[in-house]
Amino acid sequence: MASNASQLKAVLFDRDGTLVIDVPYNGDPSKVKPFPGARKVLDELRGLGLATGVLSNQSGVARGILTLDQVNSVNNRVEELLGPFDVWEVCPHSAEDSCRCRKPAPGMIHSACDRLGIHASEAAFIGDIGSDVEAARAAGARGVLVPTPVTREEEVAAAPEVAADLEQAVALLLKGPA
Repeated sequence: MASNASQLKAVLFDRDGTLVIDVPYNGDPSKVKPFPGARKVLDELRGLGLATGVLSNQSGVARGILTLDQVNSVNNRVEELLGPFDVWEVCPHSAEDSCRCRKPAPGMIHSACDRLGIHASEAAFIGDIGSDVEAARAAGARGVLVPTPVTREEEVAAAPEVAADLEQAVALLLKGPA
């Protein structure tokens, strides 16, 4: 690992559309399908001694579409398939709730970093939409966008760092600051 990247202590990930194929309002663990290469990338980070975490907006809870138990069951399946994460953060609120945790607000990143005992500047957040990168920026963490077909062009244009896939995103992080 490059010396520039030595301040990196944790890589945090969005769940749906980043680590696993997005199934809107998924409450069924059998529908969890990891993105190709996700396990390899996570194992590499763990092997380097970096903490990993997942931060996920789950507005389906506020809307009555999902229960927290269903969200936790899906999260448990993600761990079964991708290995253990050091921290999980879930925002069960809707956009109308104006909470501090729902991305693009920085609350989940701050909470994850507090729980890991690190400063947000020692973390990076990888996600597939603009609110993920905005949350990283607001928290003082490094943000990398990995676009999918649902990512809007203006989100890609506004992102400070863009990668084709998770492997390339992690390679950018390990090279050091942009």
